[in-house]
Amino acid sequence: MESEARDLLLRTGSPLVSRVKGAYENLPLPGPVVAAMAADLLLGRLRPMPLPGPRSMHRVVGAGLVVAGVGLNIWGLVERRRRSPGPFALERPEELVVTGPYAFTRHPMYVGWWLIQLGAGAVAGSSWVLVMLPAELLVEHRFVLGEEAMLAELFGPTYREYAQKVPRYLGLPRA
Repeated sequence: MESEARDLLLRTGSPLVSRVKGAYENLPLPGPVVAAMAADLLLGRLRPMPLPGPRSMHRVVGAGLVVAGVGLNIWGLVERRRRSPGPFALERPEELVVTGPYAFTRHPMYVGWWLIQLGAGAVAGSSWVLVMLPAELLVEHRFVLGEEAMLAELFGPTYREYAQKVPRYLGLPRA
């Protein structure tokens, strides 16, 4: 009976299902992050390469990094949503957002996912994350450059001025 009710809800498009589906479609989960985290997990199982130091430290530091990454992603999403005049669509910005985390990094959600990945690797106590993360960054950087070209086309000189002031990933904003 329970599965029949769930199937009916999925077919009828209940408001809850629509909201969950809309949130998932706007989830900024880059494919390379998923692939790298899966590789971290798989390699950690097949050929363990433990991080040096006490496991308790790995767990505490890792959990802190995961919380920071999740917080940065949520802050970025909330700020984007707050600045979206129409229906929110992450991949189709209507306005250039330069406030909140976007005042410190042009790509807070990428940085957030990298923190989550690094933290998950630390919690697992696996050094594989230190191998996979740089490779992932190289792959994702190509996507980022494409996104920036699209933003420069959409927002013109406003985006170029913003890009001169705010670092791509990490660093101090320039005056």
